Amino acid sequence: MKYRRFGKTHLHLSVFSLGTMRYLQSAQNAEATLLRAFELGINHIETAQGYGQSEVYLGQMIQALGLAREEGCWLPEPYQTPDANRLYITTKITPQPDAQAMAEAIDRSLERLGLETVDCLALHGLNTPEHLAWVQEPQGCMRAVQAAKAAGRIRHIGFSTHGSLALILAALETDLFEFVNLHYNVFFQRNAPAVELANQKEMGIFIISPADKGGLLYTPPEQLQDLCQPLAPLHINARFLLSQPAVTTLSVGAAKPEELDWPLAIADQIHPLTDIEQAILNRLQTQIQTVPNPCQQCYACLPCPENINIPEVLRLRNLTLAYNMEEFGRYRYRMFENAGHWFPGRRGNRCTECGDCLPRCPEHLNIPALLQETHGRLQGQPRPRLWESI
Repeated sequence: MKYRRFGKTHLHLSVFSLGTMRYLQSAQNAEATLLRAFELGINHIETAQGYGQSEVYLGQMIQALGLAREEGCWLPEPYQTPDANRLYITTKITPQPDAQAMAEAIDRSLERLGLETVDCLALHGLNTPEHLAWVQEPQGCMRAVQAAKAAGRIRHIGFSTHGSLALILAALETDLFEFVNLHYNVFFQRNAPAVELANQKEMGIFIISPADKGGLLYTPPEQLQDLCQPLAPLHINARFLLSQPAVTTLSVGAAKPEELDWPLAIADQIHPLTDIEQAILNRLQTQIQTVPNPCQQCYACLPCPENINIPEVLRLRNLTLAYNMEEFGRYRYRMFENAGHWFPGRRGNRCTECGDCLPRCPEHLNIPALLQETHGRLQGQPRPRLWESI
């Protein structure tokens, strides 16, 4: 396992972090997954108030394993190394409209974790202009967060986001945060400018769900596997990220202990891309251009009068046709209109063929036809977000 400085927090984090949204089957499974993470060198655990009983299970394990001390949590002695002996905890709380609500939420998380102080607190899902306004208002939620930090109950403040690039850049420019959790991977590079700006501001950069939201890479289609030879798609995606010094750590949301082994097989590989790896990335990019009428992801088509997330719909079309990632496309497409601000926008069949987007597309794509085509291929029954089904 390699470790990197988490920006201006100066925490020394493992390049893979354990995300705890999926280990919720039982307290026993959670403990086994946590101990396997320690064995593999992970020293950073990410939880959230919205992840069911995740904070409670983590708090129980911290107490049962005797990890908590006055100055923070420590790894169990068998897992301590010269590079890592501290255990760092991040929890996340959704933005609140006022300071009082946020103060109560902070109290609740610390109580569930059984901690006097948490290393990192992220505003969970700073996704909309309204959320950003709550952060910036004098009596908004940041007042309570900053008060908790001044009182020594929080050490470092950041935010997680599923919002637009413009919103993420605006949040970074507030200079209120020390780290950011965001989506960025081989198959979704839209947020590259946000990674660059966060790095310029010396912020820690935590990549959200690069395997699952990055393309269901634990179970890739055969066509994608062939294009990534001699590596697995999971590993080329991780190498793309870990080869960038700005990126501190990648989330691994293991549901059971053995799910940690395969992704962490490359936890020591943070060097620049090799010639073979760069050739794979070039091959993947070239393959996109074989798609009939591929969307180039310029976002010039927005805004849509019907609030269709045109670029994301057409990105899923690109991935489906280029790499046979239809299962992933269906998984993400059916979240439209079912996940609120976590995955905004309406489905392609909402297009009224008003033509508003057509003159703005530099590729002169027949966007209404492509939206209907994609809807026909990817429509499916909606399902709840993971923690809503627990």
